[in-house]
Amino acid sequence: MMKIRELLDHISPCRVKGDLDQDIKSLEMDSRLVSEGALFFCIRGFTVDGHDYAAQAADRGAVAFLTEEELPVDGTQLIVRDSRRAMAQLAARFYNYPSDRMTMIGVTGTNGKTSVTHFIQDLLKRAGTEAGMIGTMYTELKGIQTETVNTTPESFTLQKRLNEMYLAGAEAVTMEVSSHALHLGRVHGTAFDVAVFTNLSQDHLDYHQTMDQYAQAKSLLFSQLGSGGETDAYKRAVINVDDSYADIMLGASAVPVITYGIEKPCDVRAEDLEVSPEGIRFTIRLNQQSYPVQLKLAGTFSVYNALAAFAAVYAIGIEPEQAARFLSELPQVRGRFERVETDAPFHVIVDYAHTPDGLENVIRTAKETTDRPVTVVFGCGGDRDRKKRPLMGKLAEDLADHVILTSDNPRSENPEAIIQDILSGMSKDNHTVQTDRKAAITHAIMNATEGEVIVIAGKGHETYQITGDVTLDFDDRKVSLEAVKERYS
Repeated sequence: MMKIRELLDHISPCRVKGDLDQDIKSLEMDSRLVSEGALFFCIRGFTVDGHDYAAQAADRGAVAFLTEEELPVDGTQLIVRDSRRAMAQLAARFYNYPSDRMTMIGVTGTNGKTSVTHFIQDLLKRAGTEAGMIGTMYTELKGIQTETVNTTPESFTLQKRLNEMYLAGAEAVTMEVSSHALHLGRVHGTAFDVAVFTNLSQDHLDYHQTMDQYAQAKSLLFSQLGSGGETDAYKRAVINVDDSYADIMLGASAVPVITYGIEKPCDVRAEDLEVSPEGIRFTIRLNQQSYPVQLKLAGTFSVYNALAAFAAVYAIGIEPEQAARFLSELPQVRGRFERVETDAPFHVIVDYAHTPDGLENVIRTAKETTDRPVTVVFGCGGDRDRKKRPLMGKLAEDLADHVILTSDNPRSENPEAIIQDILSGMSKDNHTVQTDRKAAITHAIMNATEGEVIVIAGKGHETYQITGDVTLDFDDRKVSLEAVKERYS
């Protein structure tokens, strides 16, 4: 509990109306969840304006409001220019700045965020650091997982989670930081010690409009690290120098940078890559020293993810020999080139790939593992970036032996119209259209030949299908297992 007066340390309201000595017991932006003594955030969203729900929040017990306009409700009103930014700063104050009390590592990029955050957490835990994780799949600390709605939670939820982690004994937290979160200010008030950039490829242009704007949003994580003064001396940026957008991230970073990659000269570099059925063997070069790694994962993209994690933990003081040894023990991340365990004479891979670059990586990796045909089953999400659809169709038909186009969370769009967008980039005849995702997966498995690799892309760890405003249970892994059982029963 905290008085409103105490919450105003780092926000400057344009105007205050009401009692500043009012006690605040909780924070909320959903009027349906407000309880007695809450401060309610009035946030203008894309489809809903929180100002319209202030009266409902007051009826449920809200005693204060952070707002961009004066409201016809009882209670203290903090009137600000930007309620999103003020919400983040106020929430950090309410929870006593939890990020200041832990080592914070933020990971941003189009692909690889989930794997890299998992890898960093794993390396830290093996090194004896109690580390929490916040990401696309869940929030996790000490084996306890809590589902998340967004890749990066809303700012007041984020601060609450960070505080809970600190109170539970976390010494460090690694978290995914999405471009939406950066642009919307969800991580304002969060003090990062290390910021990691994985890569940038086409995605979310329905929101950012252009790749340059998308890149600028990502770069906010690096500018947020600080000005490079004495108080920021221990902070580091970790950047994939092989990516074409690396210079933008480098330009935004005022703190020292650790670069990593495979192709270009850099601080942390992978050399002598050897691909085998057991994974990838390579050597990390750092400060003229060599550290051998045997990664039990597939794909060059996994090497990049491992390098990012290695550089991040090195940045906060983990010995490189130790970090390299731990890389060899990294487990598979759910839904990331995940093999579905069956007794069938072919292979089924489930992967979250939902961007052109991600789809290319997963198909190329599948082709590295076999000399037999590769079939890819995928669709594109509705109400999302339409520009990437024909690009993904073209990549799929060029790289895979057979393509099965299907639905993947069509939301409010017509599933067949989405598939037509994908088809507009395709000119070959090596594809099949099956709108029903279960039928598409079943078709692939029923027709698979010995040694074939079936890649089911788009959902990965997700266990649902959104059609219209209805969300139904759907797990690519379970559907695959059912189809294999049906084929061989």
